[in-house]
Amino acid sequence: MLRRWKIALQWDKKEGRPLYLQIADAVIKEIRSGRLQPGDALPGSRDLAQLLKVNRNTVVDALNELLIEGWTVSKERKGTFVAEDFPRDGEQKAGAPSAAAQPLQRFNVQFDDGHPSSKIAPVASLARAYREIFQRKAKWQAMSYVNPYGEVSFRKEIALMLNHQRGMRVQENDLCITRGSQMAMYLTAHCLFSKGDHVLVENPGYKPAWSAFESAGAKLLPVTVDGDGLVTADVVRHLRTRKIKAVYTTPHRQYPTTVTLSRQRRLELIRLSNEYGFNIIEDDYDNEFHFGQRPVLPLCSFPELEHYVYIGTLSKVVAPALRIGYMVSKDCALMERVGALRKIIDVQGDIIMEHAVLQLIKDGTVRRHIKKASHYYKTIRDIAAGLLEEYLSEKVHYTIPEGGLAFWLVPKKKVDWAKLSESLKAKGIQIITPESFSYGTPVNGLRLGYAALSEEQLRDGIRALSTLL
Repeated sequence: MLRRWKIALQWDKKEGRPLYLQIADAVIKEIRSGRLQPGDALPGSRDLAQLLKVNRNTVVDALNELLIEGWTVSKERKGTFVAEDFPRDGEQKAGAPSAAAQPLQRFNVQFDDGHPSSKIAPVASLARAYREIFQRKAKWQAMSYVNPYGEVSFRKEIALMLNHQRGMRVQENDLCITRGSQMAMYLTAHCLFSKGDHVLVENPGYKPAWSAFESAGAKLLPVTVDGDGLVTADVVRHLRTRKIKAVYTTPHRQYPTTVTLSRQRRLELIRLSNEYGFNIIEDDYDNEFHFGQRPVLPLCSFPELEHYVYIGTLSKVVAPALRIGYMVSKDCALMERVGALRKIIDVQGDIIMEHAVLQLIKDGTVRRHIKKASHYYKTIRDIAAGLLEEYLSEKVHYTIPEGGLAFWLVPKKKVDWAKLSESLKAKGIQIITPESFSYGTPVNGLRLGYAALSEEQLRDGIRALSTLL
């Protein structure tokens, strides 16, 4: 898009803060002052980099930050524009403090729970494939309602991937494509559980899944996790006192501790499932990125397992913002209920996006990206491991994970996590405190996602943790 005027962006470089955040703050200041109005076009990343005399990648990061926070919007083939709706000075809800009194909290370092880096995602390839598919399909199939389970050709490809790479034996009719793994969790919960059903969950564990189960009326019972994963002795103890409808587990890399369920416990859990008739809901959220020689196969790759639901996602593989997940079950009656509920809440998935991702799988883009990303994440993991050894080896217990995108740290002394979190925030560093993944009393542990951070950010964050622990 041709911009009528150049924008004289005023900013002062400040030591100790990433340049991209300084640039983003300068744009926000211009928007708040009124010099940039809703709908105004921002310079392109190349022009802005030349104007500010910084690397173009720094500008791209700044523009992405503004998009994420809602200050700007991106329009395909047109550029980036100031958003129509953002917090303006003097506009506030009755009784709410002003924007000046409540400034937006910004963090130089955000330790997430293991998000992939958007910087290496094959976004350009995905966008190109999406445009091609849209132009090819728009006049016919893509503009009408299709199968609520997802595009057949896409389901066939996912089934092929699961069979070849994860040792499963499924067909396309055993799959439902969803808008992310959380939708798969919701569909599973509401089609599998009745009010009052008991579900065993790992503690610590994944609270969004717990919320999905509770929304269906299920009652949660916690099961301990140790160095070998979910403790099957706890499962047996619960089975002796009540009927259990399902066990929810993350056996490949347990969330949040990253430990792998041992083979002995896998076999025991499968035996118990077959004997007592409960379902194993297996959340394989973090399968693709592994740094050892062989990945651990899912529980449902064991042919003797009779009752299971398997949930996975493509969001970490293709792009963090891509909402494509899937659920798998050989239970035909369950899958029929899933299809009926899917029609009520979301008639079908994004058929264009499914075809676009399918194209990236078939032309090898996804395979090449996984190989590239695995190498990149292993490098970042090794950097993080070196920093943990340098700054925290005397203060925390940890193991170096053979895959996934996070470390699990257990301090050698009890920690006041609320106080630690506030102290880190004052330094511009954010962590996820243990109550976010604990059932009842918070565990004494910290999940430290590393994949989306630079070496500088990792060093700043880990050094600050060392100072405060």
